[in-house]
Amino acid sequence: MMSLFNRDEVVDKNFTKYVNDGNLPKALTNLLLSQTNIRSSVLISIFESQVFSRHMDLKARLLKNEGKCFYTIGSSGHEGNAVFGKVFPYTDMAFLHYRSGPFFIERSKQIPNATPIYDLALSFMASSEDPISGGRHKVIGSQVLNIPPQTSTIASHLPKAVGAAFSIDRAKDLDIIERKIKGNSIVLCSFGDASVNHATALCAFNTAIWVTAQGGHVPIIFICEDNGTGISVPTDDQWIEYNFSQRFGLDYIQTDGLHLLDLIIKSREAEKDCRLKRNPIFLHMKTVRLMGHAGSDIEVGYKSLSEIEATEFNDPLLHSARILIENQCLSSDEILKLYESARAQIGRVYDAATLRPKLESSKDVMASITANQTTRKVPKQATQKARKELFGKEFKRIDRPQHMAKLINYALSDIMLRYPNTLVFGEDVAQKGGVYHVTADIYKQFGVRRVFNSPLDETSIMGFSIGFGHNGFIPIPEIQFLAYLHNAEDQLRGEAATLPFFSEGRFTNPMVLRVPGLGYQKGFGGHFHNDNSLTIFRDLPGIILAVPSNGADAAKMLRTAVREAYENGRVVVFVEPIALYMTKDLYSPKDEKWNFNYPNVKDEIPVGEFESYGNGKALTIITYGNGLYLSLKAQKEIENKLKKKIKVIDLRWLSNIDIPKLMKAISTCENVLVVDECRRTGCHGEGLVTQLVGELKKPINIKLHAAEDSFISLGIAATATLPSKESIIQKALELVNG
Repeated sequence: MMSLFNRDEVVDKNFTKYVNDGNLPKALTNLLLSQTNIRSSVLISIFESQVFSRHMDLKARLLKNEGKCFYTIGSSGHEGNAVFGKVFPYTDMAFLHYRSGPFFIERSKQIPNATPIYDLALSFMASSEDPISGGRHKVIGSQVLNIPPQTSTIASHLPKAVGAAFSIDRAKDLDIIERKIKGNSIVLCSFGDASVNHATALCAFNTAIWVTAQGGHVPIIFICEDNGTGISVPTDDQWIEYNFSQRFGLDYIQTDGLHLLDLIIKSREAEKDCRLKRNPIFLHMKTVRLMGHAGSDIEVGYKSLSEIEATEFNDPLLHSARILIENQCLSSDEILKLYESARAQIGRVYDAATLRPKLESSKDVMASITANQTTRKVPKQATQKARKELFGKEFKRIDRPQHMAKLINYALSDIMLRYPNTLVFGEDVAQKGGVYHVTADIYKQFGVRRVFNSPLDETSIMGFSIGFGHNGFIPIPEIQFLAYLHNAEDQLRGEAATLPFFSEGRFTNPMVLRVPGLGYQKGFGGHFHNDNSLTIFRDLPGIILAVPSNGADAAKMLRTAVREAYENGRVVVFVEPIALYMTKDLYSPKDEKWNFNYPNVKDEIPVGEFESYGNGKALTIITYGNGLYLSLKAQKEIENKLKKKIKVIDLRWLSNIDIPKLMKAISTCENVLVVDECRRTGCHGEGLVTQLVGELKKPINIKLHAAEDSFISLGIAATATLPSKESIIQKALELVNG
């Protein structure tokens, strides 16, 4: 039974037995150390890292059985990646596969006084002293080693790796003082063979090639660690080579993780070419997988015992041992002594790590959600002279009342002038100025290095954003329509939002994501251009969600958003109501009461600060976005019918709502109507009503008026499912009059 199911013990005992017996797998090439410029000390160091990683895997599984360890996906079979930790300097940012323990150990040797084994042990044990995640997840990451932690490397880390690589030369050319990656650096990104089939991986490969075809530079090495299996699903032996060896704009290099000499030579070749040419390279490393996918994986359920045993005999450690013996670097006795010495050291370190403290309270777990270890203050405001030069003839019109689209445009220009590390990009945002001309003229003002079009791919836009954020930029990307964001939802949810959480704020990916959205457009659209759902943002910890209702607020809130990104590393989603972009009138045609003056460049609206219109006690309407516009239109008629004054509150920020302050604002009121233009199920109003009811000290009638649970239709029925001026009046009167 042991030999059938406990492959950990089999692999461990086989290594000692086979080395003792001299029964080692045959060489894959005839290459000898003497035929290369590789020093024996390099091979010994790499082998040492491989051995330590193996014993970490073995010990973790033993401790898992004792309930002391909480993660058993290890690196066994992938020990060849230790070579990358040797060849590539730690200044090259690395987005790593979860089987990268050997890489981490070997790269750590580049830093004095590093403690990689203890650090990884703390992570395996979910200790609060884990120096990267603080016990929140078993991750491979280090700020000093330039390894951002990855929580799920199915493929979701590839787009941001491309973004980080794209950012390097751009940051150097623009002389961005906040940049974190050296100008001659490259980016490494490792993943498994099964991951190349994932949509996010395909996006990343395509985008890297697309940028290169446009004349840009993406110095990235995609490292495919091909063990031929995706958990239980086999990968065809030729699948990776067939897909990537002849791809335009992508240099392909194949090597084998079982042969250290060839792997070192090929890795050095990739490193030299990528650093010089600044173009993407696909490094295909053949390897094996030992001991199943994870500790809970029973391979005999989908592989024959003969297949498993054949793979085990191809153990990378056995191949490395043979290479060391053949080239007289170490004897078999020295190898076995190193192996057992590593076992003892790992045992001591891991046993000690089991005793270290764990996270216990929700407060402790949540402490890192908005953590930020960067201490920087925003740049000084641009001079009036600089602003006049930037705006040119438009500067004479800047003090005139304008609609929201124009005021956001002005705000973007001022922001980019003040913050040299900001970028604006997305579909059609450059020469065209965006579908709604919100980014008009910004391309002319700042040029293609700072304002550029992206490929038609929202995942890549988000990947750019996260990657640029890793390198000191404050990206201001645009997703063309709210409905399109769903194509890249995981990049926001699974990558951008989680990074501070899983790194205790050591890594952040600040951005201000502009998203035109919501309903009420006249004469255009249907559902894909009138998506009235913000549900995906409701439960994203740490995300700031802004929804301005008028141009003046939009300009001030956008400045706040960029400040939060710059100073605090925050991810801000800035949803702009499309229907209000060009709206000028409020109560009657040509009254221009929805045109506003461009606010003073120093004016901002703090996150969570809402605005009140009126002081009535009979009713308070709480709303945002188009809801404010409609509620203000309804306000006078409601007051006339009730013969009483009412109050309307514009939330402006849908996250970080100051509930105590809001409760105080409604405390003198008898009735509260929450008007939400989004669909009833999952809308922010749904949660707000629950919060308010839970905080009540005295009875207050609270009702929700939201859109129907329906997609939006085309034509004259486009607003049929949405709150209207008339429905707000009706709901208000019903609430007050009973």
